[in-house]
Amino acid sequence: MTEEEMQAEIEESYEHGLPDYLRDDLDNYKKAVEENRKIDACFLWGELYGSINAAQIGDGSITPEQADYLRNKYLWK
Repeated sequence: MTEEEMQAEIEESYEHGLPDYLRDDLDNYKKAVEENRKIDACFLWGELYGSINAAQIGDGSITPEQADYLRNKYLWK
């Protein structure tokens, strides 16, 4: 396995084992984006941002690396 393949596998694992509230907000945001519901996506962006922060800082259920990955993939694009 190449270094790039290993990195891709690690990053893919960052979306598994999320707390339920974060998983729900992520799924809702992705669905709104896919369906081109811009107003909903804008509102859900804030919900997702808050959930990522809560999971990382509030209850420590995700690592800083997971939080950064989720922010970069979904929020800062």
